[in-house]
Amino acid sequence: MPTQRRQRFIHGQAAWMLISLVVLTVLDALSVELFFVLSLIGFLVIVELTAPFNVTPQWRRRLKWLIGLGLLVFGIIVIRRILAILPPGVL
Repeated sequence: MPTQRRQRFIHGQAAWMLISLVVLTVLDALSVELFFVLSLIGFLVIVELTAPFNVTPQWRRRLKWLIGLGLLVFGIIVIRRILAILPPGVL
């Protein structure tokens, strides 16, 4: 059974992603890349806001791998966007 902090974390992340999806849809700017970046930002904020002071539970220790994977995908998205902006002969 999930603890109260874990439930708060999951509900916060789900709410952030739903709000991001609605806002992007209303602004007609919905893309997978933009939704991923907004979800990652929300994930990082929620990780920090729900961090315990004394003891780190096992499930929170495993979040560092998910954060690392998210930052890796974010880096790939940034590189793809930069390469799309640059003129063909620059590289």
